[in-house]
Amino acid sequence: MANASTSKAALARRVWGRVFDFLVRTAPQRAQALGRRGLTPNDSRALTSLDPDTGRTMRSLAGEWRCDASYATLIVDRLERLRLAERRTAPHDRRVKLVVLTAEGARTKAELLDEFHTPPAELLALDRAELEALDRATEGLSPSGAGTEERASSPARSGAIARKERDGRAGR
Repeated sequence: MANASTSKAALARRVWGRVFDFLVRTAPQRAQALGRRGLTPNDSRALTSLDPDTGRTMRSLAGEWRCDASYATLIVDRLERLRLAERRTAPHDRRVKLVVLTAEGARTKAELLDEFHTPPAELLALDRAELEALDRATEGLSPSGAGTEERASSPARSGAIARKERDGRAGR
C-alpha cells in the first residue's frame, strides 16, 4: 500500500512496474494464440490497425507503426500471402493503394482480440471489489479516455459512474 510519503511519481512507477511485469508474464499466452495461427507480434499489430472497409495507405501504416515504408510493405506482403489483407486501388486516385483486411483477416482479427481479451487466471482470482477498483483505475487508460485531471473532476464521468450503478452494471 502507498503511504503519504510516497510521491505520485514513485507510486505511478510501482504501479506501472506491476502492470508491465504482468504483461510480460502473460505474454506467452498471447504468443501461443499467434503461433497457432502462424502469426507474429507484428502481424497482430498490423491486423489491429486494419479493417475490411476503410483502407490505409502504406505511409499511414508506417507512421502508426513507427517504421519506414519498406518495413511496412514487408508486413503487408506477409499478410497478403496469408490472405489476411489485400491492397486495393483507392477510388479517388488509382495510383494510390489502400490496404484492407480480407474477410479471413477480419475473422482472424476478431478471434485474436477475443482471445487476447480473455482475462488471465490471475485476474479471475481477484475478488469483485478488487476487479471493480481496477476497472475504475484503468478506465482512463483506454485510447478514448480523457486526461487524468479532466477525468477525476468530470461531471460526465461522475454521471457515467452513477448511470452504471443505477443500471446495475456496477453490480455485475
